[in-house]
Amino acid sequence: MDDKNQPYLIPASIIVAGVIIAVAVMYAGGVDFGGKKADTKKQGPEAQAGEASALLGVVEGDQVLGSPLAPVTFVEFGDFQCPFCGRFYQTTEKELIEKYVKTGQVKFIWRDFAFLGQESFDAAVAARCAGEQGKFWEYHNYLFENQREENQGTFSVANLKNFALVLNLDASQFDSCLDSQKYLSAVQKETELGRQLGVDGTPSSFVNGANIAGSLPFAQFEALIQNALNP
Repeated sequence: MDDKNQPYLIPASIIVAGVIIAVAVMYAGGVDFGGKKADTKKQGPEAQAGEASALLGVVEGDQVLGSPLAPVTFVEFGDFQCPFCGRFYQTTEKELIEKYVKTGQVKFIWRDFAFLGQESFDAAVAARCAGEQGKFWEYHNYLFENQREENQGTFSVANLKNFALVLNLDASQFDSCLDSQKYLSAVQKETELGRQLGVDGTPSSFVNGANIAGSLPFAQFEALIQNALNP
C-alpha cells in the first residue's frame, strides 16, 4: 500500500512544479521496467494516450478468450506474481468465463501490467512465447495455478521452461523465444500504457471502458456487464 492517503500540507505551487518535472523526466528519458527502459520519447503524449485507449479493445496480436464479436469487452491488467490476480483468476475470472464468455456475450483480454519484479517480466514474456504455439491461455492458467511468493524463484527461467514441457510445447522454440526476451519490450510498453489509463495496481479491469479495480466479488463485475449488455 502507498502513502497517498496520508495528509500532507504542501503549497500548491510546489506540487505543480513537481508534476511538471516528473512528466518532463518521464518523456525525456523513458521509464525503467525490469532493468531496461521503455522508449517513450519517440512519441508525444497525445499519441501515447491514443495507444493506451486502444488497449481497451481488441488490437492486432491479442490473445482473446471468447468470440471476438462478443458485444462486451472485458480487459484485465494483471501481473502473474500478484496474489490478488491469483485470487481473481480462481474466482471472478472462472465465473466470468462460464457465464458470459462461453455464451458469446463477453470477450476476455489479458493485458500485462508487470510491476512486481523481474519474475513478473519473465513470466509475461513466457506466456507470450507460449502464445506463439497457440497455448497462451493454458500457460496463463498454469502460472496462476503454480503461483507462490513473489521473486523467490517460482517463475525463474528454468521453471518457466519446465512449465512449457508440462504443457507439451515445442521446447526448442519456446526456450529460444524466452532466452531472447523476444517480447520484453512489448510487455514494458503495455505496462507503461496501462499507467496512462490510470492503472496503478493489479488486477485492474475494464468493462467496455468502465474501470473497476481490485479482486472484488463477481457480482460487482456482473453489474457492469449487465449494464453494458442492456444500455
